[in-house]
Amino acid sequence: MSSLKERVTAAAYKLFDENGIQHVTMDAIAVEAKTTKMGIYRHYDSRDALIQDWLTVTINRYCHALNEIERVHHDDPRAQLMALAEFISRGLEAISHRGCPFVNTIAEIEDRESPLRQQIEAHKTAQAGRVLQMCRKAHIPNPQLTAAEITFLFEGAQVSAQNGSIQHIERHIMTIMRKILER
Repeated sequence: MSSLKERVTAAAYKLFDENGIQHVTMDAIAVEAKTTKMGIYRHYDSRDALIQDWLTVTINRYCHALNEIERVHHDDPRAQLMALAEFISRGLEAISHRGCPFVNTIAEIEDRESPLRQQIEAHKTAQAGRVLQMCRKAHIPNPQLTAAEITFLFEGAQVSAQNGSIQHIERHIMTIMRKILER
């Protein structure tokens, strides 16, 4: 049997993934975790602490995937870019009902000075920087423009998966990425 903290954490992450951060209450987390609000507060000081924990874990999951791609394709930056496209493609079905957790969360945070918003912005900037480094290592002409194009491809694919505007997105991402790398 899992500990109370594990149940609370799993419940909160599930609800944040499914509903966003603004629509999840401590009451809802308590119900999902089969505990009381007091049980939650034994492990987390606030709802914001749970959100921060979820966001950090979500960012770390993406960073781990990028690290693994770079490790597996250590000497082949073009293969790294294709593997990154494949990673994004594989994840589209899981996020199709809500879209990118970072884009959705940042949309829910009005305060530009919010630490959560700044953490997301830093993550997205770092992710774009890693794509730029891959483009440079692959000796792609105009790596900055290409990295921006790839970033737009991934971000746009996630929005399209959410709104259902494009069919066969996964196949299109891979085709577009191959075309970008063939230039």
